[in-house]
Formats: sequence, C-alpha cells, structure tokens
Amino acid sequence: MRIAVKVGTSTLTYGTGRINIRHVESLCKVLSDVKNAGHEIILVSSGAIALGVGKMNLPSRPEDMPTKQAMAAVGQCELMYIYDKLFSEYHHTTAQILLTGDDLRDEKRHQNFINTMRRLLEFGVIPVINENDTVATEEAAVGDNDTLSALVAVSTGAELLVILSDIEGLYTADPRRDRNAELVDEVRELTPEILALGGGKGTAFGTGGMATKLTAAGICMEAGTDMIIASGDRPENLYDAADGKRVGTRFIGRKS
Repeated sequence: MRIAVKVGTSTLTYGTGRINIRHVESLCKVLSDVKNAGHEIILVSSGAIALGVGKMNLPSRPEDMPTKQAMAAVGQCELMYIYDKLFSEYHHTTAQILLTGDDLRDEKRHQNFINTMRRLLEFGVIPVINENDTVATEEAAVGDNDTLSALVAVSTGAELLVILSDIEGLYTADPRRDRNAELVDEVRELTPEILALGGGKGTAFGTGGMATKLTAAGICMEAGTDMIIASGDRPENLYDAADGKRVGTRFIGRKS
C-alpha cells in the first residue's frame, strides 16, 4: 500500500521550537519498519519555521513574512539533516521536495511533480515534502500542510493519508476543555455537524488545526482516499493504520 504520512510541528518540536528527539527518532523508526513490511511511504513534514526559530534562539514564532521565510530556510536544513541521518540508520534513502501552490495548480508543473514522485518511489526512496515557505507568498501558498498532504496523497495515488497530530482524532467537543468529549471513530460523510467540530490552531508554532484537517479529509474522501487523524505522540499508531485496524478517526473515501 502507498501511504502518505503528515507530521505536524507539535509532534516534531517542543513549545520552545527545539526538536523533540524522542518523537522524531520513534517516527523514523516506525516509518522505516512499515516500509520494510512492503509499503511505500511519502512523508509530508511541517516544522521548518519552528526549527529555525529554535536554532536561532528567537523567543517566539515571527509575525512578519521575511523573518518567517528566513527561519524556514534555516530550519529546513536542520529538518532534512535530521531525517536523512535517522532514516539512513535504517538503510533508507530520503529525498527533499519543496512545493508551492503554483506547483500543484499549474498542469505542467503538477505533472512534473507526479513524474518525479513516481520515479522516487520506484527507486524505493522516501520523499520528504514540505511547502516551500522560503518563497511562497500568500498568492502562491497552499496555506497549511494538512491541505498539502491531502493534495499530495491524491496526486500520487496514495490509498491512505495518516495525519499525525497533537490530538487522538476528531472529538465531539474539545477534549482539552470538555472531559465528556468522545472520539469519533469513523466518518463517511462531512455533514454540517461534523464540519462544525473544526476549531482553531492547536499550538503557537503550528499553522493547522482541526478545521484544516477536515478540509484535507474532504479532498481525500472526494478522491476515494481514506484519511486517518491519529496521535503523533504514538508513532506506533502507524502499524494499526497500515493494517486497517481501528486507530484515531478514519475518514472513508468515496469508492466508485
């Protein structure tokens, strides 16, 4: 099975912007093992800006675009160094692909991306994809990596997208504030009631939230791709996701 995995900033880093070594090492180990089992892996990774902020010892995520782009440039080097080092320990090769919205909207550039991805997967490489924050302006940006991961999954024909987040899945209410909130195991249709469960972004360094994940789910479901939201605190969830077992919230793609 071809599996796209999106990992958020909250999973990769602490609130300081520094790398969460335990989470990242565990993630790379599990992804390598899932790949060893015969699955193709596509990794969509956030975290560049946060890592840049941490490396440059800034007190918080910058607000102005030039500084954000500068921190993305610093952090992307760090991010790929870490992935290359950790995946190499399990004898897997990585490749970096940075995208803007124009790369997905322009037919020729989109096809070039698909062709490159197809060949990388044929070579057994793990592509690591992020938005090209160093050059993406508001007009050219995808906007968030949840949506980007859905577009990548659909473009590359992935059967499953797993979004690893700071929450177990979609809940009937915010579990951080309501202890009676219940996990929604499965969603077959994005009804107004389901869409109303989307909230704001979860962390200071992140750009996504449940609303962007529901947008991603809509893209996947329309294309016939399943999507799962699961906790990034337990990368082992990817084993259950790959085996079709119940984990987090599964959004069922429309099958023709």
